[in-house]
Amino acid sequence: MEERVLLLALTLIPGIGPARIKAMSAHLPGRLRDLLHFGIHELLQISGIGEALARQVHHFLHHAATREEALASAEKQIAELQRYNGELITILDATYPPLLREIYDPPPCLFVRGRLATLKEPALAVVGTRYASNYGKQVATRLCRDLVNSGVVIVSGLAYGIDMAAHTATLENGGRTVAVLASGVDTIYTDPQGKLWPKIIEEGALISEEWLGSELSPGKFPKRNRIISGITSGTIVVESDLKGGSLITAASALEQNREVFAVPGNIFSRTSRGTNRLIQQGSAKAVMSVEDIITELGAQFSVNCSENKALQNDTAQQNLSPPEQAILQCMKTEPIHIDALARASGIDLSSLLVHLFELELKAAVVQQPGQFFQKMII
Repeated sequence: MEERVLLLALTLIPGIGPARIKAMSAHLPGRLRDLLHFGIHELLQISGIGEALARQVHHFLHHAATREEALASAEKQIAELQRYNGELITILDATYPPLLREIYDPPPCLFVRGRLATLKEPALAVVGTRYASNYGKQVATRLCRDLVNSGVVIVSGLAYGIDMAAHTATLENGGRTVAVLASGVDTIYTDPQGKLWPKIIEEGALISEEWLGSELSPGKFPKRNRIISGITSGTIVVESDLKGGSLITAASALEQNREVFAVPGNIFSRTSRGTNRLIQQGSAKAVMSVEDIITELGAQFSVNCSENKALQNDTAQQNLSPPEQAILQCMKTEPIHIDALARASGIDLSSLLVHLFELELKAAVVQQPGQFFQKMII
């Protein structure tokens, strides 16, 4: 029996949460299956397990029908996940997100659809209200664009409002993004038509600790939010009222000893009352630009971002044809008119338009009004 099957089955034991499963894994490094043979006295040696819970775990693991049903359910989940081209990552795996492993109650198992390597790259959470104002959406878009250009992966919750704006802006600017769901990765309830999530899988990942087919409930959102903050070096709250999920994410980040940033807003706006309060109470640092964030996170974070950006540049360049690379070499960061680009590159207009269209699809350039084109820092 695989340890990941047992680990997933353990999540079905009543009263056993992520923190206690983490303690079990730490108590039995590399030999989690020994739990199946533990008596009550041996279970009591595990941190956080008292006598009542030890008896409950013992009954669950030693009652043949209960144990086999749980293991069969876990195996079925893993098989079902493969149908979605997904993979189960456990806290025992080297591919488990390193920052998430550090928190008090890391998810024992993550259901993942997408690129696993993304979860190890420098990342920041961008969250906010579902009832985002135009100001909030503009700020989220600008921040995500600049963070992408600094080599940062954007993590959010794929909720309406600020979350959607963050994911969208990241993808439009050629970045990588991770969406943490409160549902299973088989049910993307905020994007049922698939306008966004297939691209997220292609350029990042969808992740959840919830089983496939599980029902959505209010209690799952705070659980989801601790993953958003735990998987990242810091959380940026763009807009929030005095109550809301984004403030729960901020509180989780503070508990996890992570940085919290907040975007100041209009004092008369309900959607800025929460962010302004975070700043007022000293719980978050005010954000005016991406430089404020990068500087606060320190030199090592900046170095990691630069290395990640260089890696992305190398990968992006490998996906460009020679004419496309030549066109980009003729472009600076400022917009350039198509006529000037044709002269600089020596490519006729009709062919240039075709190449520019391909470069737009690859998020390497963006078209501006008046037939101007701007190079994205990819």
